[in-house]
Amino acid sequence: MSINVIGAGLAGCETAWVIANYGLKVRLFEMKPEKHSPAHSYSGFAELVCSNSLKASATDTASGLLKTEMEMLGSVTVSTAKENAVGAGGALAVDREKFSDSVTDKIKSHKNIEVITGEVKKIPDGEISVIATGPLTDGYMAEEIERLCGGGLSFYDAVAPVVTYESIDRSRTFFASRYDKGEADYLNCPMNKEQYIKFREELVRAERVELKDFEKHPFKVYEGCMPIEVLAARGEDAMRYGPLKPVGITDKNTGERPYAVVQLRRENREGSLFNLVGFQTNLKFGEQKRVFSMITGLENAEFTRYGVMHRNSFINSPALLSRDFSMRENPDIYFAGQITGVEGYMESASSGIIAGHAVARRVLGLEPLRLPDFTMTGSLSRYISDEFNDGKFQPMGANMGILPGLDVKIRGKREKYRAYSERAIESLKKELERIGYVKNNS
Repeated sequence: MSINVIGAGLAGCETAWVIANYGLKVRLFEMKPEKHSPAHSYSGFAELVCSNSLKASATDTASGLLKTEMEMLGSVTVSTAKENAVGAGGALAVDREKFSDSVTDKIKSHKNIEVITGEVKKIPDGEISVIATGPLTDGYMAEEIERLCGGGLSFYDAVAPVVTYESIDRSRTFFASRYDKGEADYLNCPMNKEQYIKFREELVRAERVELKDFEKHPFKVYEGCMPIEVLAARGEDAMRYGPLKPVGITDKNTGERPYAVVQLRRENREGSLFNLVGFQTNLKFGEQKRVFSMITGLENAEFTRYGVMHRNSFINSPALLSRDFSMRENPDIYFAGQITGVEGYMESASSGIIAGHAVARRVLGLEPLRLPDFTMTGSLSRYISDEFNDGKFQPMGANMGILPGLDVKIRGKREKYRAYSERAIESLKKELERIGYVKNNS
């Protein structure tokens, strides 16, 4: 018996990996390189599109806690990310091509995984299948999902531009991390008030790409990936309270705090490419070159990738899915990834891990994995399956706010988050001991 996993993104790879490590056969379907979505271009699996950062590493942060739990559950993407990491202060960022290549090699070389190339046009009948086709699902598979789910929702996501390091004016920029936390891995472009105001004015009036008809209605912008020009239009100081905030930054050239600061993060291990942090955009390419060249140090920057905007779709999971990501009305069908309404690279991958454990343990007749609500993975699975959200469901990423409150009152956010994290890790350890799970990374 083989289990079908459709899609070799982060979620699909995690699902296939977990199931295969239980000793079960997996057929992993991937349409690349025969067909690419509007946002994908690389041929490898687990392609990162929006950013090369997997967010914070520290376990007393929501993102760090999530990655810790994923490792405990046998993640292939977290371990591979660490093997292909590039400097990013307190965050885990990767060389995206090397990361993709490494995940691809591990998946293809697994004895229990058969990779089948080509577009899947119909979900197999009478077989267990995990749909991990991603937030840009279209064509035949989109029709299949609409048939199963009774329609779908959509929001919009945007990709930040990348510049070459050698084209940046290093005399006017400086390396530093906010509050000098971690290594000084961010390249900072400071702005005074006059520069910032002129930049914002041009950003707001810059010409945007006209959306295709199918993208215009409904037009929903997910707050976590707000296009920089949309944020700028919200008010003069909106960017200064967002990605351009100067708090915790001291200009190494003047010894003073800038009025605003644009941060660039390393895009590859060699440090030859940097992306503009928080600068997801829907501006036309020529306008991006014109406006972003107003940023200090980027006057002569060479752009190797301009930002693009694309449609992301997700199902109304609270009305459709159980906590193990299986369909309530059709338990042989599972979903995983951003199409379920989890938002973020690692959140997407973690949903694949949960679905993988659920499928494998069900097929083998083993005691189900019951993720505690105290865990980040458990809280995310609870969120996407909570019928209370039906009708008002929006994507959710890892955050401490979705965890149950503590029994004792703790002052100080860092101490409170540390307590959340310790409780989560301990509760997950107990659950894994209860079911006798031993991580296998073969």
